[in-house]
Amino acid sequence: MQSPTPDARIWIDKQTPEPFHALNGVALAIRTAAATAGLDRALVELVNVRVSQLNGCPFCLNLHTRAAVEAGVTQQQLDVLAAWRRSDLYTPAQRAALSLAELTTALPDEQTLEREYALARQHMSDDQVSVVIWVATTIGAFNRVSIMSRHPVRARKEN
Repeated sequence: MQSPTPDARIWIDKQTPEPFHALNGVALAIRTAAATAGLDRALVELVNVRVSQLNGCPFCLNLHTRAAVEAGVTQQQLDVLAAWRRSDLYTPAQRAALSLAELTTALPDEQTLEREYALARQHMSDDQVSVVIWVATTIGAFNRVSIMSRHPVRARKEN
């Protein structure tokens, strides 16, 4: 039996599948909570993409940019997402969600956290704020699973 190369990574979702299945269950519960809170799928996918950009997860970016387009996010919105604060392409609710997503990912100083959190609450209900934070937290966990496992992004045939 040949031993793995020193740079090979363990696919932790396959090596220890129970926690990964539980994480998928959390993601499904959050999807339901998002719908119940009145958050559309496009907003959720914008959060998934933005957090995956911040964490540098190619696997999740590949997956969620396609899901975002299917949910109604425009290609232009995806193209400028990294600079969303300097663009008028996003609704106030989307902007609030993106701000919360960045806060959840970076965990900045308390003053920044309080200021941005308060701004988000001007455009979202408490249920919506809670769900967006859960979306960002969960995609962050998936990012870490994929990055640490080095999940590949396979080239797809473009039309």
